[in-house]
Amino acid sequence: MFSPFLSSKAMQRRLSIVGAIGASVALTLTMAAGSASAKPLPSGKAVPLGQGYAGVGYIQDMKDFKPEKGEVKTGSATEGVLGPNLMAYPAGVDVSHYQGSINWSSVKGAGIQFAWIKATESTNYKDPQFNANYLNAYNAKVIRGAYHFAQPGSSSGAAQADYFASNGGAWSRDNLTLPGMLDLEGTCSGLSQGSMQSWILSFYNEYKARTGRDMVIYTSPSWWSSCTGGWSGMSSRSPLWVAHWTTASSPTVPSGFPFWTIWQYTDAGSVSGISGAVDRDRFNGDSSRLLALANNTA
Repeated sequence: MFSPFLSSKAMQRRLSIVGAIGASVALTLTMAAGSASAKPLPSGKAVPLGQGYAGVGYIQDMKDFKPEKGEVKTGSATEGVLGPNLMAYPAGVDVSHYQGSINWSSVKGAGIQFAWIKATESTNYKDPQFNANYLNAYNAKVIRGAYHFAQPGSSSGAAQADYFASNGGAWSRDNLTLPGMLDLEGTCSGLSQGSMQSWILSFYNEYKARTGRDMVIYTSPSWWSSCTGGWSGMSSRSPLWVAHWTTASSPTVPSGFPFWTIWQYTDAGSVSGISGAVDRDRFNGDSSRLLALANNTA
């Protein structure tokens, strides 16, 4: 597993609890993205195809979240939720078509060093902005990777990994490409904890066979606990990207992982070049460790 320490959502989102939080989560997701209409997340069902993006989440992990106020510069004392040590770490964003057209040169100029860009869902959906985002981020010298929004109830992990690898999730050692990320959130898709573990491992094995890289896992503490039982089977295989929107100086790490590598600390950030709210992230290590993750030289 990559260790950063050793040689280591234009739119606004409102999320509200509409049911009990546990093995199944009921959320209402209201989004405004240009002319896009509101798209609710149905209770007890998988996220509808095309509506998944990093940040659907589990509200239980976000209960103490307070949004940022206005645009901030990365690394400044006004960034809000981060302590001074973390503000020194590389800043990132994760995006999908909900952000519309992005000026990646402005994003880079605002101090963003890395980005993960939504590529695919299931085995038949590709984000309509992926090609433009992936190329333009590269041209702006933002270290970027692709991510797949998991739909475990629709097809096997191996089938989804294969689709992802063929539609944006490939990797090359070029100083600007991060390994693919598997976005695990929303509901448990009706799978038992053991079945979910098998699904994730199937995705991992196929992705690594196709790309030669260990995938990054994005999840929240409660999703991982509810849907995998706090499984430790990926801790030596995949860097952890934890989603925990909190005013604390560090996130809660899901049981089964020793530490976090990327932290998504807000879904209400603001960055030059991106209209509306955007997820903001920090990398747990310096710029040399971020480059090591990209180039598989850890």
